[in-house]
Amino acid sequence: MGRTGTTSLKAALERLGFGPCLHAEDIFRRPTLIRPLLGAIESGSADWDEVLAGYQSFVGGPTSTRWREIAEYYPEAKVIHTVRDPDRWLGSMRTTLFKRRERFHSLPGRAAIALSSVLGTDLAPMVRLIQMTLESQALPSPADRTPERAVEVFRAHTDEVAATIPADRLLIFDVRAGWEPLCAFLGVPVPEEPFPRRNDSQEYAKSGVGAATPLLLRRTR
Repeated sequence: MGRTGTTSLKAALERLGFGPCLHAEDIFRRPTLIRPLLGAIESGSADWDEVLAGYQSFVGGPTSTRWREIAEYYPEAKVIHTVRDPDRWLGSMRTTLFKRRERFHSLPGRAAIALSSVLGTDLAPMVRLIQMTLESQALPSPADRTPERAVEVFRAHTDEVAATIPADRLLIFDVRAGWEPLCAFLGVPVPEEPFPRRNDSQEYAKSGVGAATPLLLRRTR
């Protein structure tokens, strides 16, 4: 799920030599990824070596929506499932991802997406890709996001991952635990510097939505 430390995990994996690591933020910098990823995630069947070429790891959305297919495609790969306190997760989601995604449903947002669709620019497919996340699929509307329902979904997803991925391939990881469990799982030395802390709610709020603006005018293939 989003807001479980995936940006911090990306930084940690890259520090440990498992990079480049694909994260949603990379797609804004490399819009050529938008359409291949969108096609792969919508179909569920893809040559993941081709789609993910150049990356050694990937965390969070949008690839996490196809975690089963990707885990089967790479049967020797290790799987890290990030977790946090469910109530704190929901609070963070409400002030960040849920709020930002609802802007796409506003009148200006819908107008920009419609214009992008007509012009064939990157914004419309990017929005579709952004909306393809685990939490968006499980909690599609504000009516579905009651605390009881959201926490139930969050915990059920962890249970599903644990029941699906063999224990020797899986680390259920809270980034607050730091380097030790992650490095032990990956079989690498523990760095001397502190574990990276990235993209907390305050930092996310300051980031704005400007990164998506150029996609209204840009067209990549």
